[in-house]
Amino acid sequence: MPVMNINGCHYHYQSQGSGPETIVLSHGLLWSGHMFHKQVDYFKDCYRMITYDHRGQGASEVTARGYDMDSLYQDTVTLLEHLKLGPVHFGGLSMGGFVAMRLAARRPDLVKSLILMETSAQPEPNKFKYNLLKSMVKVFGVNSVVKPVMKIMFGETFRTDPNRKKELAYWTDQLKQNDKTIIRAVSGVIDRNGVEEEIGHITCPTLILVGTEDIGTTPEKAEFIHSQVPGSILKYIENAGHTACIEEPEQYNIEIEKFLLEVTGTQ
Repeated sequence: MPVMNINGCHYHYQSQGSGPETIVLSHGLLWSGHMFHKQVDYFKDCYRMITYDHRGQGASEVTARGYDMDSLYQDTVTLLEHLKLGPVHFGGLSMGGFVAMRLAARRPDLVKSLILMETSAQPEPNKFKYNLLKSMVKVFGVNSVVKPVMKIMFGETFRTDPNRKKELAYWTDQLKQNDKTIIRAVSGVIDRNGVEEEIGHITCPTLILVGTEDIGTTPEKAEFIHSQVPGSILKYIENAGHTACIEEPEQYNIEIEKFLLEVTGTQ
């Protein structure tokens, strides 16, 4: 993957496909841009697809600081401006959505449309629980919290499907590859400020997706965003949890495709 120095961090990003328009996807906490591989494969014949790993995650550099959401927002602005992409279709999942909402509200010149996935505009309501899990990682490593974290990340339907055991095992292994330094990114998410007052300023077309089994950012969080972002569209992804892009890629891709066809005026 190409590397770019952004605000003192070596960021890894990937560009695949081609087309007159670009989709940029911003991943959730504990993962990397790889979590969107099913979306990249689906759309890369018609769009340029950009994924990137946030600092301290995936293949990007682990830095001493810069993990708060405003810093990650600034990193994303630098990435988009350096690549000279023009206004893009920007999608963010969970933590990536925290970045995406800031981007669309503060830099509308960079965002043609917005796709918010399993995310929230509000501060973290589960700070005690997540700080406890973070403390366990700090002392014992990520393996000590795999079971409870996987229950947060994936819905019951996916986790209990006997036909998807290999896929579940694959993503469990991906989670285990995180080093103890991941707690820096975790702290940025836990301690984030809400953007409830900002999202009303988002003017671009906005699609909001949420899994019906999401316990990380519940459907109520998506409904709140929908109530505050003018003209936004809310779609529920059935039988999916907090990582619906992996759990139900067909539903995901169909909803995104319909949305983009309307935005680009090709339907």
